[in-house]
Amino acid sequence: MNQDVLDLARLQFALTAGGHFLFVALTLGLATVVAVLQTRATLGRNPLHARMVRFWGQLYVINYAVGIVTGLVMEFQFGMAWSGLTHEAGNVLGASLAVETVVAFFVESTFLGLWIFGWHRLNRWAHLAAIWIVVLTAYLSAYWILVSNGFLNHPVGHRSEDGGLVLDDPVAVLTNPSALLAFGHVLAGALLTAGFFMAGVSAYHLFRRSSEWEFFGRSLRIGVFLSAPALMAAAVFGGLQLGALATFQPMKSAVFSGKAAETARLQAEMTERFGPGDYVPSEAWTRGGGLVMLICFALMMYLCFAGVILACFKTAVFRFRLWHAVLMAAVPLPYLAMISGWVFREAGRQPWVVYGLLKTEDAVSDLSPGAMRLSLTVFTTLFVLLAVLNARLLTRHARRGPVDSGLGHDERTATGDGPGGAPDPADALPAPRY
Repeated sequence: MNQDVLDLARLQFALTAGGHFLFVALTLGLATVVAVLQTRATLGRNPLHARMVRFWGQLYVINYAVGIVTGLVMEFQFGMAWSGLTHEAGNVLGASLAVETVVAFFVESTFLGLWIFGWHRLNRWAHLAAIWIVVLTAYLSAYWILVSNGFLNHPVGHRSEDGGLVLDDPVAVLTNPSALLAFGHVLAGALLTAGFFMAGVSAYHLFRRSSEWEFFGRSLRIGVFLSAPALMAAAVFGGLQLGALATFQPMKSAVFSGKAAETARLQAEMTERFGPGDYVPSEAWTRGGGLVMLICFALMMYLCFAGVILACFKTAVFRFRLWHAVLMAAVPLPYLAMISGWVFREAGRQPWVVYGLLKTEDAVSDLSPGAMRLSLTVFTTLFVLLAVLNARLLTRHARRGPVDSGLGHDERTATGDGPGGAPDPADALPAPRY
């Protein structure tokens, strides 16, 4: 295997998978928040809650739409650059990836379309059911992806047959501790990302003394009170994963802990078992990713604890501009924590793509360095453009605030065709000023 092809393929996968993961984090978290808000709006008929569903739902839809495109791009590069993985482990990974595709691109997107275009067309209970189906299918999609990733990190439920891996115990694959712990960690991280995002956007409007003070005051408190328990849940699942490393991936555990003697012993054992080679992952990427994740966790912990206290006081929520500035600056923290945690998880199992069974160099496709450079350039450029587009759209709509022409606006009211000829009360909530 040409080393340049291997390095370029790994870089391409890191950029595309990591970039797509950042979209997924906000999508999972915001979908849950929007579903809960719509439940409150449906049960309580509060116009403010209805407007919150429309505003935060608009941001969710933007992030989801661009994220779907990044997912398609990632699938293309995965099939093109890693044919060896499909050949060797496709019998195990194929089913979970196929189910994820059906769930995400058919069920989830179908019901999201019903939710987006069903406003004022479906009755309120059917419309509420649509968003909850979107949330549940989003969770299922994440679960099936992590089933595949869990197998790569801790292969179970398989047997070797004709030089490849064959599914032997589906239950073991579906209940793989590596997948279940990662699933809990990712969901908690997604809620944490959504909480920081809501708090940061709300703080921006409160910092500017927006006339929508009640709307963004409540949104800020929701974001803050969501972030604290989500952070604790992420820490619990993260701690359980770190504790399991000594069993699942002892080499990664030794490198992260800086135990040189243990690392040397494991290298000697793996050389004896698998033949000559370097079985020590990059210390810089493994330890660096883990340490950045822990530093971000510490910063977010202090912000969450202080935020919960400050959010209990209305004066702080509406007038503490220094806190507002800190909340705006803190929006990238959960993103940085999640991407550094992903680097730690993936880089730390090298040189294996399926730990202990298939080396990364054996999984990459037989491509020329020129073809890989062209592929990397095209995919990276496309991802950068999509990321910039997503950031601009989110920033633009977040700055506009809860305008009446956004998601869920009843166009019938413009011609007097609304119920009773009257406008939707969710379209015109009075907005007191300071």
